[in-house]
Amino acid sequence: MRFEVWAPFAATVSVTVEATSGQRDVDLQPDPVAGTWVGVLADVRHGDRYRFVLDGGEPLADPASRWQPDGVHGPSAVVDVRRFTFTDGGWRGIELADAVFYELHVGTFTPAGTLPAAVSQLPRLAELGVTAVELMPVNAFPGERNWGYDGVFPSAVQASYGGPEGLATFVDAAHGHGLAVVLDVVYNHVGPEGSVLGRFGPYFTDVIRTPWGDAINLAGAGSDTVRRTFVESACHWITDFHVDGLRLDAVHAFHDPTALPFLEVLAAAVHDAGAAAGRAVLVIAESSDNDPRLVRAPAAGGMGCDAVWNDDVHHALRVALTGDRHGYYIDYDGVGDLAEALTHRWVLRGRRSTVRGRRHGRSADDIDCGRFVVFTGNHDQIGNTPAGDRPPYDTRRRLVAAATIVLSPFTPMLFMGEEYAETAPFPFFVDHGDPELLEAVHQGRRREFSAAECSGEVADPASPATFEAAVLNPTLAEREPHRSTLSAYTELLALRRRHRALTASDASQEVTRHGDSLVVRRERAGAGARAVLVLAFGEGVCTEIDVGADLSIEFDASDRRWGGDGAAATLDRGRLRLDGITAVLLVG
Repeated sequence: MRFEVWAPFAATVSVTVEATSGQRDVDLQPDPVAGTWVGVLADVRHGDRYRFVLDGGEPLADPASRWQPDGVHGPSAVVDVRRFTFTDGGWRGIELADAVFYELHVGTFTPAGTLPAAVSQLPRLAELGVTAVELMPVNAFPGERNWGYDGVFPSAVQASYGGPEGLATFVDAAHGHGLAVVLDVVYNHVGPEGSVLGRFGPYFTDVIRTPWGDAINLAGAGSDTVRRTFVESACHWITDFHVDGLRLDAVHAFHDPTALPFLEVLAAAVHDAGAAAGRAVLVIAESSDNDPRLVRAPAAGGMGCDAVWNDDVHHALRVALTGDRHGYYIDYDGVGDLAEALTHRWVLRGRRSTVRGRRHGRSADDIDCGRFVVFTGNHDQIGNTPAGDRPPYDTRRRLVAAATIVLSPFTPMLFMGEEYAETAPFPFFVDHGDPELLEAVHQGRRREFSAAECSGEVADPASPATFEAAVLNPTLAEREPHRSTLSAYTELLALRRRHRALTASDASQEVTRHGDSLVVRRERAGAGARAVLVLAFGEGVCTEIDVGADLSIEFDASDRRWGGDGAAATLDRGRLRLDGITAVLLVG
């Protein structure tokens, strides 16, 4: 087996291997072309532990480790990808136009908190109608409880989740159910405990600091190899694990003033890896910059990502449904800004942001709506509350939010459990080994919510009870009102598939406001298909809207089938009458 490591400041490098035949220490030799240290050892097998030794010092795990079976402080282990059993030879991935994402956290998705256990839940996700499972980060982190964004080995699968074989099994099973797998990856920082990267080379930069840990060196001295390390990490998820796409965490935190941006290089490499494997592969960016260049082609001055998360739709929708104007919601006025988002993709597209104290964003009117991922909630929006509470929606508001997202021309994403109105919160949690670090995290969370004028007790991130409270209970869907909510979500996703006027890129769209209601009209002229989505946000308000002739009601959030109060919308000669907060879809 070939061992290779980048250690530009070391005078000597050796590798210590603990194999079944005993321990061996082998000196590595410099490769002047690659700038790395290399060596070849025979009789090394899957699972054998190894560490590198720089200049005779402390043995260190491999910064490019694929497996840390004994935790982030232990040795690395050899991974033989030939052991992975895939049965997905005919799988070709999914196109963005067909994507409905389902974000989940492996540790709380099932009581066991593992990838093999999550396999048992795939049939219900396929039946629900989602097409892609988006896993929150699975790269190795300290302890056994973490959101995943404190990972310190970007290429290793968390051992407590099932390790590399667990991920391979999950991806193969997902493909067998017709579900793609998108993996959330973190290339802007590493966590505060257990990282060895800085011991090997200039992986970090002091030019900026992230709120979460050391920032990655993407533009300074030595950054060519740093970039290559992370590009190889990204591609190995595609080639070795058959993953169908990557969600790139917080790309706005990249410090990269270079002429050839790392993000552009990364997106191109991942797409090339997918093409070589014969699969459609997606690159999705998370960014708070509201910058359309993220999803423009490099030839047009863009980064080449397929899609970008869109927080503006979430924020405007939540304000419209709750009136909440705390924290970053102060930048949004509710119904009016939701109309702006549905029309122009972003609300902040050059408008002044009160939170930032400046103008923010840029117009994206020329970008297809399908390239924006929208949601009623995600891990951040739920976790950015003191106790990780889910959106404070009653049944009617929950279905209005779902209809807004699922029946929009954007690409929808559900957060685990929302489809049956899961009651478990999703607070921030960690399992660091350093008590002082744990206390610092707890105090930091308390300060954060004090500054944000939030009320309520802040969940202790270090408490096992905080983690345990977040574990899902999908058996809730067997009883009311959860069963009706699940039926409504299933129906909404079926309607999205059935009526292409809702999502087709060649459909015209008009959004109009009628008091506290919005009317979204979509039409495919050549196909003669029309869809009208009416969203009403007025509590106790009776609304009448002229929607046009030859339409029929396909979905009504007030229907008793979905747990509504039965105050059903009525349609008479093209005039729609509805009461209170609701959502109605009409097609013709």
